[in-house]
Amino acid sequence: VRVVESGGGLVQAGGSLRLSCTLYGITTTTYTMAWFRQGPGKGRELVAAMGWTGGTIDSEDSMRGRFTISRDDAQNTAYLQMNNLKPEDTAVYYCAASFGTVVGTQTSQYSDWGQGTQVTVSS
Repeated sequence: VRVVESGGGLVQAGGSLRLSCTLYGITTTTYTMAWFRQGPGKGRELVAAMGWTGGTIDSEDSMRGRFTISRDDAQNTAYLQMNNLKPEDTAVYYCAASFGTVVGTQTSQYSDWGQGTQVTVSS
């Protein structure tokens, strides 16, 4: 399985970005896709996850209401729409996939990872 992210970049505070993540080499739709992020000097944290039935887990309050995960199973692609971005959202954003029905919140629950895409929010 190959996980390929795109859509990062530099944006001013208050702006928006949409990240995309496509899975290659899969033959099932029974998987969870998730977005994690890792800011400078910080650990990797969950942004949001979406299971194969469409159920979602959102992250901490600072992102809730601003970030939305979605997926298109016909394209094996997940998206992360990020609105009203803040400088503290600056991080490398990683897409991850987990095969099966569990929607996990921990990095250890995901078997396949993308290379990460940088998001930088200027003040």
